[in-house]
Amino acid sequence: MKRPPRLKSIFTKDFDIQRLIIALQVESGLSIKAENTPLIFDEIQAIPEALTTLKYFQGEASQYQIIAAVSLLGVAMHSEISYPVGKVEHLDLFPMSNPEFLGAIQENRLTKVLFSGDWKLIDSLKSKFIEKLKQYYFVSGMPGAVLKFTENYNYDDVWKIEKDLLNIYDQDFSKHSHVEMVPRIRMIWNSLPAQLAKENKKFIYGLLKKGAPAKEYELNIEWLEDCGQVYKIYGILRPGMPLKAYEIQSAFKLFMVDLGLLEALTDLDKKSLLMGNKIFTEF
Repeated sequence: MKRPPRLKSIFTKDFDIQRLIIALQVESGLSIKAENTPLIFDEIQAIPEALTTLKYFQGEASQYQIIAAVSLLGVAMHSEISYPVGKVEHLDLFPMSNPEFLGAIQENRLTKVLFSGDWKLIDSLKSKFIEKLKQYYFVSGMPGAVLKFTENYNYDDVWKIEKDLLNIYDQDFSKHSHVEMVPRIRMIWNSLPAQLAKENKKFIYGLLKKGAPAKEYELNIEWLEDCGQVYKIYGILRPGMPLKAYEIQSAFKLFMVDLGLLEALTDLDKKSLLMGNKIFTEF
């Protein structure tokens, strides 16, 4: 059910689980039974106290099956939310990988071949793999974009969804971060195509603002990491084991969470991406 404004009060009063179950039954009109009624709290971080109740469910009413969908978890944990450490099991969800994309578009045969290790067979299907890989470059792994692609294979519809997602992310920058951070977050986000197009071995702060010191943007980069929009990948001194022992903390690059979103942010013509040209060597 959608959250009516008054629902917040049932979490903020106290952490009496029995009272909470009764209140949820009243609001939903359903009978909540532990053996057959899983509870799903969507966007649970919107009510910090609801996140805290997970601790009490686990300790006092573990017979209930609880699923909590959380956006911006890393950002939320930097606030004053009391997070139930050790009381919940995590499942991190990411954009779909290329093999997962192949499965979504009903190319399971290619997926099986890809993981078979039969390189002669894989090579014989080279053109097919390249064709589908280019499709993945454009659509990539955001569920809404993949679903739309499976419905009509219309790249323009996929493009619209990706553009809408970028607009939503831009709004989230203002909604979930401190107002003074917003301009720098947007500068970093919008600079990613240019940063990745260059052959620099690390993120260049000068592309954001001439002479900009790293410390001026470090917190903003951390915010983008925490909300799961970028991956921060460090350079290494040499390929030793473990790699983390050889990281160069001052040399890193930022990669967007989804390739399709990167492509939409660049306004790249789909013909360039799908037909194939210098884009595959220059960018």
